[in-house]
Amino acid sequence: MGRAVLAQDMIAVTAACLLVKKSIFLEVGGLDESLAVAFNDIDFCLRVHKAGYRNHWTPYAELIHHESVTRGYEDTPEKQRRFRAEVEKMQARWPELLAHADPCYSPNLTANAEDFSLAWPPRRELP
Repeated sequence: MGRAVLAQDMIAVTAACLLVKKSIFLEVGGLDESLAVAFNDIDFCLRVHKAGYRNHWTPYAELIHHESVTRGYEDTPEKQRRFRAEVEKMQARWPELLAHADPCYSPNLTANAEDFSLAWPPRRELP
């Protein structure tokens, strides 16, 4: 659908490509250290969004991101427990937003696949 070449708003981006004014970072409380690994950047972006700012993504930045190089994989029972606890914390903190998907993504499109197919049944009822 060409999204990779379009500047656009996103509900969240990885901290690996995050650029934010210090005043906004402080206003929303920075990164939540209780989300130790998996979701502190997503939670931060959701708080930025909730505060009325936009998370804007641009195709004009070139980044190299090596996922999990510094933290490793979720490959031990301890890491898997921590990850599940962070998932539960995010679901408890953001139930409405997570239930209705990204407000920057059309409700006419599916939230169950990454192919931009039409949602069926529709995700939003007509007024």
